Amino acid sequence: MIAHKHQPIGVFDSGIGGLTVANAVSKLLPNEQIVYFGDTAHLPYGDKSKELIRSYATTITDFLLHEKKCKAIVIACNTASAAAYEVLRDTYKGLVPVINVIDPMIEAVIADETIKKVGVIATKTTIASGVYPEKFSRRKPELNYTELATPLLASMIEEGYYNNNISHAVLESYLLNEALQGIDALVLACTHYPLIKNEISSFYKNNVKVFDSAEVVARKLKWILEKENLASDAKSAEDIFYVSDFTESFAHTTRIFWGKEIRLELNNIWKKD
Repeated sequence: MIAHKHQPIGVFDSGIGGLTVANAVSKLLPNEQIVYFGDTAHLPYGDKSKELIRSYATTITDFLLHEKKCKAIVIACNTASAAAYEVLRDTYKGLVPVINVIDPMIEAVIADETIKKVGVIATKTTIASGVYPEKFSRRKPELNYTELATPLLASMIEEGYYNNNISHAVLESYLLNEALQGIDALVLACTHYPLIKNEISSFYKNNVKVFDSAEVVARKLKWILEKENLASDAKSAEDIFYVSDFTESFAHTTRIFWGKEIRLELNNIWKKD
């Protein structure tokens, strides 16, 4: 397939947290159509093997490329980015750009010479993968880094608890942890966390640089599309939002992550006969 600029951008996640990335892309690139796929039938990816995650990611990417004719793929999930990015990149090399949520964050941090110590907060699975320390130590050995698993945050946000007294208390207990003391920057290494970016910045009184995966990935995608002459000059169709399983709670949560009502379409691509 040869991609052209009026084709849509495919964005996928293990659930609907990746809507923060899709939303950031939509705001930065309003002329682009987005086709989003949330693999809600198989969430969470965190307790799956790398081989199974790669299988899911490959099936979703094939659907986005061959059925929906997407011109670029964004892996809007830290777990899938760590497990499947290299496979997808190599499989579709020369055909379409494939972007993950980890490398653009690493690039943004190491490019800032004022940062001497960076903290990373993420789910237990992402922290256990060791992907951020591995990339930081390889790309910028002199950089000090520290990590903290913050397992309550994703479920708290999904339930709508952010920008209130409950979220303030939970965030404070994490951000006061000894592991995060003395940092110059904080990486929000979960696609749920952009929704609490302002709270985190307020906690640090804007004295710590907070890196939001949604904004960073959207900027990287914009740069790639312009470089490859794939940026659309007019929106060709409305955005589409697929999930592989549907519940009313997913519908409620999408309003939190997208900021307004959207229509979810059920599409279990594993049950095509």
